[in-house]
Amino acid sequence: MASAAAPRGYKIATGPPPNPTLPILVVYSMQYIQERNAEERLPDDGQPRLKVEPLDINLGLRRRACDAIKRAITEMDIYGHPGEIRLDERQLSQDLGVSRTPIREALSVLEQEGFVHTIPRRGIHVVRKSKREVVEMITVWAALESMAARLAAPRITAAELGELHGLVDVFQEDPSEQLSEYSRANMQFHKAIIRMGGVALMTSLTDNLFIHMRAVRAVTMTQDNRAQRSIVDHRNIIAALERHDADLAERLVREHTMGLAEHVAQHGDFLDRMAGADDERRRQYA
Repeated sequence: MASAAAPRGYKIATGPPPNPTLPILVVYSMQYIQERNAEERLPDDGQPRLKVEPLDINLGLRRRACDAIKRAITEMDIYGHPGEIRLDERQLSQDLGVSRTPIREALSVLEQEGFVHTIPRRGIHVVRKSKREVVEMITVWAALESMAARLAAPRITAAELGELHGLVDVFQEDPSEQLSEYSRANMQFHKAIIRMGGVALMTSLTDNLFIHMRAVRAVTMTQDNRAQRSIVDHRNIIAALERHDADLAERLVREHTMGLAEHVAQHGDFLDRMAGADDERRRQYA
């Protein structure tokens, strides 16, 4: 028997009511699949890449992506490579195991914090500082760390002293044969002193300085016998802390770090060349 005709202006429904969210989900799913397929065919252009680990997708992706990218930039020798250091959203998405949306959000946060900079039609690049800017950052670090040493000296514990000894005693008087290992231990030593000062704000203030401090120390460690002099300074700082001598600990830490500032001021022209080249590229594509 023929079915009844629908009233004029109406259509007969032939299935369940459509789900209004389904088209959106399909679009996003197709977009994600296309992005992941494209990522698997990324060319190797010889540019330095960040070493990042896949994220736990059950936690806040933007925060975790931001932390992972910042940590990778910090561990990278950003002043040891003459060319620009460009970040690829697709590659980061592939390495971290997430879609590009949290990557974009994380890079936006890092740009606000001064870690990266967007160049129109050229992508996102790691920020490198000029010689003057680096000297200023070292000066701020010296002020904070020396105050942390003063605060730590009266109350430093045997466990904390053991931690500092562990970062120094493993090396000989001349750590030049273990520069990579000593460079990492060197920065852990200075971060530990700031932490032992017991002021959380000092730690958060130095976090954004750390990326450039670590990279500059790694480069200058090979110059002018700085590694040998550095380890002697570290042992003297530990001795002052062991005696709970706040005045001496503060002075030794300040002189040690300001010595780096003086060295960069005299020998840091390479920083201006790198920062100048980066600035020129930004002007070209602005």
